[in-house]
Amino acid sequence: MDIKSLIRDISDFPKPGIMFRDITPLLSHAEGLRFTIDHLADQCKANNLNPDIIVGMESRGFIFAPALAYHLDAGFVPVRKPGKLPSAVHTIEYDLEYGTDQLEIHQDAVEKEKTVLIVDDLIATGGTAKATAELLEKLGCHVLGFAFIIELKDLKGRERLPNLPIISLVKY
Repeated sequence: MDIKSLIRDISDFPKPGIMFRDITPLLSHAEGLRFTIDHLADQCKANNLNPDIIVGMESRGFIFAPALAYHLDAGFVPVRKPGKLPSAVHTIEYDLEYGTDQLEIHQDAVEKEKTVLIVDDLIATGGTAKATAELLEKLGCHVLGFAFIIELKDLKGRERLPNLPIISLVKY
């Protein structure tokens, strides 16, 4: 199955000059979605990524991370934007192309020494994934690697991440 054929290009979104890679056609295609999750799980296994926990980044990481956690017999933990989690949190601020943002995780979300795989739909500059890894290190976790559906190679996000396995299924 060609995952890329189920991703729609939308020009000038969310602002002029940006080519948005829209995964909603992939999500609505039952066979394509199943293939994507299965392929991601196969790639994790092939790379010996057997985490205790899958961490999904807000918001589209929440789509893929729980399904992958199910396949890999792991738990799922969300990393959210500020103000969305009801208990005590750790927060990290990180740089975006157009400013800064923050991410939060519950302080008791993952036990120390647990192994973690970070999952999102897309890696662009790598800022969100890098911040998530730093946040997990604050909790005393061992980040095993990263898994993405889409990689925007020209933005060189992979170069900003720690020297760990990085899986991406579709490259632009």
